[in-house]
Amino acid sequence: MVQIIDTKVNLDYPLGHHLHCLVAQLPNRLRKVDSGYVISDPEEKWSQIRALLDLVADGEGNLKKLHFLMLPETSLPLARFDAMLAAIERDFRPNTVTMFGVEHVPLKAYRELLERFREDNGAAIELVDRDIDSGDVLEMPVNWCCIAVKEASGRLRVFIEAKSHPFHGEEFLDKYHDLYRGRHFYLFRSKPSCFNFMALICLDYLYRDLYASNIKRIIDHANQLYFSTRQGLDALFVIQCNPKPEHQSYREVVSGFYGEYLEDFPGVRETITVFGNTSGETAIAGSTDAGFGFSSVVINRHHKLGKVVRQEFQTDDFGGAPVCRLRFGDETRLYYFNLPLHHDIDPRTSRVPLKVHSVMRWTDGEVWEKLPGEALGV
Repeated sequence: MVQIIDTKVNLDYPLGHHLHCLVAQLPNRLRKVDSGYVISDPEEKWSQIRALLDLVADGEGNLKKLHFLMLPETSLPLARFDAMLAAIERDFRPNTVTMFGVEHVPLKAYRELLERFREDNGAAIELVDRDIDSGDVLEMPVNWCCIAVKEASGRLRVFIEAKSHPFHGEEFLDKYHDLYRGRHFYLFRSKPSCFNFMALICLDYLYRDLYASNIKRIIDHANQLYFSTRQGLDALFVIQCNPKPEHQSYREVVSGFYGEYLEDFPGVRETITVFGNTSGETAIAGSTDAGFGFSSVVINRHHKLGKVVRQEFQTDDFGGAPVCRLRFGDETRLYYFNLPLHHDIDPRTSRVPLKVHSVMRWTDGEVWEKLPGEALGV
């Protein structure tokens, strides 16, 4: 199973106040090459992402309060990786975490990236080198993501993870078309805020075999953290390019994470899980899958979200799971919302634990435009 690497980061969040997250539900258009899948329209995609980065940098409205920015799996052209990091380091505010997937690279290139950022990825390099020493695997494609943390001091730290689940086309399990399987996840422990979070790639949230599973591994680790420090896992971010976000398997794992394990595993009782998917305009060459979209936020059922049905989002319990879920639509959108506080909401108050601050769409003028309240049904 993967190894969870505890990593301290200097993030100074306001104590007792909720944090803010922006999910960018962008379209992916991918084609197959020898090194995996690459973006078919890199300039158009970078234009979309560049406009998003400018939007965050400008901080219009309460975007100045943004703490977490999520982009989908395989969403950034590799050629723009350095430009992405430069924009984050130059323009983003301190205490901002940006999570984004990058198009596939061979394992050799992935190892070089880890070496480039060795200061933050030293423990991960040891795990990758074990695989490289075991055989001729340097040309295996790697599906990977970057977690860029701009600390309270303004220092930019760059963490890299590889997907641990086999992939072909779009989540097609075929042992002859495996990607390289990642060996580590980072558990970020924010100081002085005491806010702990993780980022996973898509089916890493689900992956299991006859003996263990990634999600159980995460639960056990969070439980150990709870009993040793009285801290738990506060947020779990899952970046996706997934045509099956409503799949039965997701509901089963969500149910286990928030239901049957809670009494034995209090380390995840207050975890907020954010699934950031691609939009319904996603197209993968050679794949007949459809129905991308539906980013969502899942929290413990004791937070008791009210029943809401709007044009752009709705709340439900994920088909009977022991959770409250905020489920978005499948169009190309930016969703900006708060992450609920750790504690349950007092049933006597009229306050709601989870609020959508704004929804933005991509316009023909190549800008992100905030939807008016009428379009949201409010």
